Amino acid sequence: MGKSKSFAFTTTQNRLAATAKALGHPARIAILQYLAAKKSCVCGDIVDELPLSQSTVSQHLKALKEVGLIKGEIEGSAVCYCIDTDAWQTLTKQLQNFLSAPANENCC
Repeated sequence: MGKSKSFAFTTTQNRLAATAKALGHPARIAILQYLAAKKSCVCGDIVDELPLSQSTVSQHLKALKEVGLIKGEIEGSAVCYCIDTDAWQTLTKQLQNFLSAPANENCC
């Protein structure tokens, strides 16, 4: 969907769609799982954990940061990343609301 049509949808719908798109790559899921398991900020270790180049990992981190799921802070010459717990809780609520909507039992 082009950006020109996003105005036709609610802020929540647009945000959930953008976040779902960011979650749509297994490397990003792996990054989030790694950060969640560490429960602290992680600097250079992410590249060591994934079978991807530094530049590819950086692109995935950028996508996750753009939708607000992770935070990155500069510490010296490194950027340390962690999960944004407020954004994570918001996403959890949005997904629960979305997935708990009743299905049409009379369909087909």
